[in-house]
Amino acid sequence: MGATPPIFFWDRVPKTPHMDLLELLDRTLPGMGYEVVDVQASSKGRLVRVFIDKPQGVDVEDCARVSDHLTRLFAVENIDDVVTRLRAHGAELVGELVQYENSYRLCYVRGPEGIIVALAEQLS
Repeated sequence: MGATPPIFFWDRVPKTPHMDLLELLDRTLPGMGYEVVDVQASSKGRLVRVFIDKPQGVDVEDCARVSDHLTRLFAVENIDDVVTRLRAHGAELVGELVQYENSYRLCYVRGPEGIIVALAEQLS
């Protein structure tokens, strides 16, 4: 890692502690060929800056690819039911369904075309 790795912004992120978000990113971005260098969240948790790197260096297309990947977050009700219905259409979980504090249940799902989306269920 020579120069400062490029960054991108992710808006409307669930309010999770920094380490939980970093762990969530560490589960998916390495599979795309990127290393998560750092994650910085705003004080209100509404904006996140993610620093990434890869052996060949990161360019604008890489930032766009990762940003596009991370903006596919869908708020759902009854995440277990949604995952079951998606599996019936050929989707599969990427990792596992996780819960952050008493706020959210989250998971990544890969569809039959290989597109990965994030699902989030806000808990009462």
